[in-house]
Amino acid sequence: MDKRIPVTLLTGFLGSGKTTLLNKLLRHEGMQDTAVVINEIGDAGLDHILARTVEDTYIAENTLLLGSGCLCCTLRTELADTLRDLYFKRALHAIPEFSRLVIETTGLADPGPILANLLNEPLIGTNYRLDAVVVVVDGVHGLAQIEEHAEARKQAAVADVLLISKADLATREQLQALADALNALNPGATQHRITFGHIDPHAILDVGLFDSESKKAQPQRWLRAPERSATARGTLPQKIHDDAIASFTVTLPQPLRWSQLEPALEKLCERHGQGLLRLKGIIHVDDSPAPLAVHAVQHTLYPPTLLEGWTEEHPSSRVVVIGKGLDEKKIRNLLTQI
Repeated sequence: MDKRIPVTLLTGFLGSGKTTLLNKLLRHEGMQDTAVVINEIGDAGLDHILARTVEDTYIAENTLLLGSGCLCCTLRTELADTLRDLYFKRALHAIPEFSRLVIETTGLADPGPILANLLNEPLIGTNYRLDAVVVVVDGVHGLAQIEEHAEARKQAAVADVLLISKADLATREQLQALADALNALNPGATQHRITFGHIDPHAILDVGLFDSESKKAQPQRWLRAPERSATARGTLPQKIHDDAIASFTVTLPQPLRWSQLEPALEKLCERHGQGLLRLKGIIHVDDSPAPLAVHAVQHTLYPPTLLEGWTEEHPSSRVVVIGKGLDEKKIRNLLTQI
């Protein structure tokens, strides 16, 4: 059981509807023990993003307690500094205790460095764990945005959950074309269509490696492995095709030892880190008492998570690789010839 605080990274291109979604989520009964970090560099600060009521109270610098029970913090320094500050204030009871964290980024944010920032700091990694990357995509303008903007493509490519917003304004043809494009970029992500920011929080929170109720690992759900390599092709716009963002799954040979695989994964990050948007894997190794969940972002491979109590009927080690301009053949050779 992992007792670290689960983190949801909420992102999406400019105008996609992140603010509308966040406002609806924070007023949901099931979000009362949630802390939210909002990027001050965005279009509006904390005061403008959240519709305040007489019940809302500033309880610490840059921190607002909403009437709903949610705790909101403005990001004005480095993300790691903000997360450390929140954790220590929580431990000292200077702010209410929270059991989950949502980080809302700016519309032009590249999710790779944010994930690296979140996972690289030892203190952050000790007390927080990434649950899921949730990306809001504009149902009307989203297809044009992922055609024209690298940030929009990267956001969609690394998502665990894709929310297609403004479903009431988009035509059926627009929604289908966007869904196809997103599936080509990221076939492992779940997709939901939303209007006015309405969605059940259970669809986007606690959807990662650990189940919030049973506290048990759900590695197959977390991995979301595509059945085949995915690249934009066929009738999809040429600009998406030329971007060369792809995801693919590598099935590893058995038997396997972590002492053999770890150097290969580190070499992969070293060689391809600039284009490696995200790597996730479920590993069965002979030199570990339980299977391992592995995660890498760009140049950094993070310590594996031991999946105690979890087994598969037919154990299979596999790694999902998501990136831009990656040489799939070389990566497959590197990971399978160990």
